[in-house]
Amino acid sequence: MQQLNGQQTIFALSSGKLPSGVAVVRLSGPQVAAVVVALTGSLPKPRMASLRSLNAKDGRLLDNALIVWFPAPKSFTGEDCCEFHCHGGPAVVAALLSELAAMDGCRQAEAGEFSLRAFTSGKTDLTQMESLADLVSAETESQRALAIKGASGASRGLYESWRADLLNARAMIEADLDFSDEDDVPGSVAEASIHKVRLLVSGVERHLNSARSAEIIRHGFRVVIAGSPNVGKSTLLNTLAKRDVAIVTDIAGTTRDVLEIALDLDGFKIMLLDTAGLRDTSDKVEKIGIERARIAISDADLVLLLSDNDEFEPLIARNVLKVTAKCDDDGANVSGSDFCISCKTGRGLNELLAAISGYARDEVGNWAEGEVATHARHVALLNNAMVALVSFEDALNNGAEFGAEHLRVAAECLALITGVISTEDVLGEIFSAFCIGK
Repeated sequence: MQQLNGQQTIFALSSGKLPSGVAVVRLSGPQVAAVVVALTGSLPKPRMASLRSLNAKDGRLLDNALIVWFPAPKSFTGEDCCEFHCHGGPAVVAALLSELAAMDGCRQAEAGEFSLRAFTSGKTDLTQMESLADLVSAETESQRALAIKGASGASRGLYESWRADLLNARAMIEADLDFSDEDDVPGSVAEASIHKVRLLVSGVERHLNSARSAEIIRHGFRVVIAGSPNVGKSTLLNTLAKRDVAIVTDIAGTTRDVLEIALDLDGFKIMLLDTAGLRDTSDKVEKIGIERARIAISDADLVLLLSDNDEFEPLIARNVLKVTAKCDDDGANVSGSDFCISCKTGRGLNELLAAISGYARDEVGNWAEGEVATHARHVALLNNAMVALVSFEDALNNGAEFGAEHLRVAAECLALITGVISTEDVLGEIFSAFCIGK
């Protein structure tokens, strides 16, 4: 990503794939007011939609569009911004973008550059930016709710309060080092710092435990369909997907690889995986498929075991539901199974889906009741902070300066999460993952 340049005005189509009923072209930077005047003749009232004619430099009418003008600093990026709500035809948008590109000081925005400018101008922090990216890509209700929660700034408040406590404890220790004639830390200062750090350790530990919930919400609850060949695994996948994802034949060993689809089940993202039938075989390709099936089973949150062969159960480390498929006769029932289903008649499918949803809900837990560690980057930095905090007391026993250094490291980790301290590598990784125009 290019370095921010205060002399450049950026623009991009922000409303997605064309054609569409309406297309939104967004601008931000110091030349925005001049661009609006050049295209429309004058600036509209701030933050009020105004219908204007967009005219090219040579006088051609490009389109009639709604214009919304956001003067700095009351805008998303903190700079002068404007949105052109024009007709969503590819030719219309191409003509407008071409006209903008020809103007002095204007260029096409890179992925995430609007959001990067909002961050660098202090309008928001990194946790909110990451949550905004999650909101744009949210596919399920739980993903939307988690993203909204993060975008509210509550996580930033939690991390900043922890960092403030660490800075306070560190200041107490360093003040005593500066003004005390003694080599060791007086009991009152040491005890207060130790108590504060112990509370932080407990809080960070609880917070880290929430990361599993966020991972499932964002990436999906993994449900693997496993069992012997020709027991109905691929048919079940196709039925739940409501389309032909897997090839279904009466020939054993048809499925050679792991097939994966995503379902929205009661607001949760469910990753449903079909796997190769488990059996002894001399076929080299099928053996690879079976090994991949075993790996998928070991990584699963829930396994739907379509088999009457108990030898497969030791492969499954976590939750398992025994399912008997092909129960096409309403009177059919198989003892020892949790569910008896039929993909032909629909028997038992709703009950099976309800059970899957229940497992996902139990695994996620009461994530909405507190702040959640939503990203792997946050978890890694929180773990680094925990290492420094857990060893703080031993470090303090070796000298106040060592204890203070552990608090500095932990506070820096928290600052890196919110972006109080940031590096070009981290910013590039986060904002390059955004879509163009955001």
